[in-house]
Amino acid sequence: MVVTNSRRQGMTGLHIGDGNVQRLFPPNVPIVELELDHLRIVCTLEPNFWDGDPEIHDTRLDSWLSAKRTSGKLAAGPAPLAMIPSGEHAFRLMPIEPSQVRSTKYAVSFAA
Repeated sequence: MVVTNSRRQGMTGLHIGDGNVQRLFPPNVPIVELELDHLRIVCTLEPNFWDGDPEIHDTRLDSWLSAKRTSGKLAAGPAPLAMIPSGEHAFRLMPIEPSQVRSTKYAVSFAA
């Protein structure tokens, strides 16, 4: 499990972690697709994503995370998300129960 601590003021993002970056994100791929319920967004990966700052930020992602928190589908504090491969350089994000984190191959969590 990896924990997100957004370094961008006022925006929540996903902290992927160095190990997941090395396994899942080739450095020659500058974007990632995220499936957020019915919405599919393309996020640009900053150059420092592979060099010690493995976070994904996007205003649509921030809005989706906030809506999930407001609706009670995610805890107000740090909450785990499953990051499920759904294509080449694409992942589906889904809230998961904290007890399921160990059984989920790719899990991320976020904090406001």
